[in-house]
Amino acid sequence: MNNRQIINPPELATPRGFSHAIAIEGGRLLLLAGQDASNAEGVLLHPGDIAAQYEQVLKNLKAVVETAGGSLQDIVKLNIYVTDRDAYRAHLKAMGEIYRAYFGRYYPAMALFEVKGLFNPEAMIEMEGIAHLPESAVVRSNENTKQ
Repeated sequence: MNNRQIINPPELATPRGFSHAIAIEGGRLLLLAGQDASNAEGVLLHPGDIAAQYEQVLKNLKAVVETAGGSLQDIVKLNIYVTDRDAYRAHLKAMGEIYRAYFGRYYPAMALFEVKGLFNPEAMIEMEGIAHLPESAVVRSNENTKQ
C-alpha cells in the first residue's frame, strides 16, 4: 500500500466492505473504464446471473490492472452500477466471497448506483474506477493499443 492512507472518520458509520476514502501520494493513476461481464470476443457471459457476472467483471478489472503493471489491491476507487439493486443485495453473501477471493480483506472507496440500463442490455452489473500504481509499474504486452 505504497503511499496510501485509508481514511475512515470516527464521525461516520464504520464502513463494511468499503473504505470512506483513500489518500494517495506519488505513483501513477490508472483510470479504469467501465467493465461488464463480456469476454475477449465481446460476448456477455452469464445472462441473468448477477453473481457470475460480478465475478467476470472482477476478472476483467484484474486483467486491465495487471496489464498496466499493478494488482487489484492497487484499486483505490470503485463505482459499481447495477440494473437491479434488490438482486445485488440478495446475492451479497456470494458476491462477498467472490470479492474476497480477488481482493482479500482490502476495501477501496466504493459507491453503488442502481441505473435504468447499461450499454449492453443483458449486463446486470458494470464497474469502473481508479487505481494507484507504483512508479515502478511496467505495462506488459498490450496488443489492443491503437491510439
